[in-house]
Amino acid sequence: MTDTQLSEIPALGKLYVGAVGSAARARLSSAQAPQTLPTDRHTVRGARVDLERLADFQRLVLHSASDYLPSGYVHTFAFPVAMSLMAREDFPLPLLGMVHLSNHVQHLRPIHYSEPLTVTAWAENLAGHRAGTQVELIAEVRATESGDVVWLGRSTYLAKGVFLHRFDRPGPRAAHPDFVPPQPTAQWRLGADAGRNYAMVSGDFNPIHLSRLSAKALGMKKSLAHGMYLASRAVGDIVANRPEPYEWTIDFESPVFLPGTVSLSISDTDGDGGYTGSTFVAWNSRSRRRHFGGTVLPLADAAAAGDAEQARPAAPNRLSPNT
Repeated sequence: MTDTQLSEIPALGKLYVGAVGSAARARLSSAQAPQTLPTDRHTVRGARVDLERLADFQRLVLHSASDYLPSGYVHTFAFPVAMSLMAREDFPLPLLGMVHLSNHVQHLRPIHYSEPLTVTAWAENLAGHRAGTQVELIAEVRATESGDVVWLGRSTYLAKGVFLHRFDRPGPRAAHPDFVPPQPTAQWRLGADAGRNYAMVSGDFNPIHLSRLSAKALGMKKSLAHGMYLASRAVGDIVANRPEPYEWTIDFESPVFLPGTVSLSISDTDGDGGYTGSTFVAWNSRSRRRHFGGTVLPLADAAAAGDAEQARPAAPNRLSPNT
């Protein structure tokens, strides 16, 4: 695997603009589309957080102001480096309309906003999905001065309706048991502008989040909330400014269309040594349809997480148009 050094964190807006032209070219030459992932890793060294953007993010997802980075914000900071991989001409899946299936994150220590950070991203595990083709994007964040891994995120995305020739199309998914909603611990009321507001602080201007018209152009019936906005709120409610290492997961099961109301339940568990973790689940109170669910688990220390670079959680095979 080779390394491509980027001079700075890419601007997501420019990547999306470039993706429009790439999509047009792809329609003309789909038979010649790449069938494998690029072997490059993209790296930005010594990147620094924009304090104003961090404050805007904390306000939007209702985090208390802090000098330490929320885990969801670290994803937002590193995400453009991963996106720069997906924007390459030799990447086999289209960037526009990519939907978000899941995340697995290890947050190995508190990260101060003033620290220079080195972000490396690469792609793995291209695979067939019943609704298209999925891929995992890995973002690794190191403290530039020490070289220690401080955060590692694995995100699974789906190119809906894109079926590469090299993969057989999987059969229909097995039926899930009926969901019985628990007692909610919170309700989120999200306005029609929730996607645009998150795009302003994250830089993620994927058209499926911006308006009903732009979402319909990419096959969605309405605009929908960013998956990482939802994940950041849920995980932030649980960990606050937790100093010890922790990991969290989230699986997206159905989109949160905007405007909308989300019911959320968070359950904590305790063992002999005290707090042992939390689970959370969110759903539509009218349809009783699950939107997403996940866990937050403490890690006794960084070693308990194993070798962070080798963490390979299983990829889900569910359809969920969030990103």
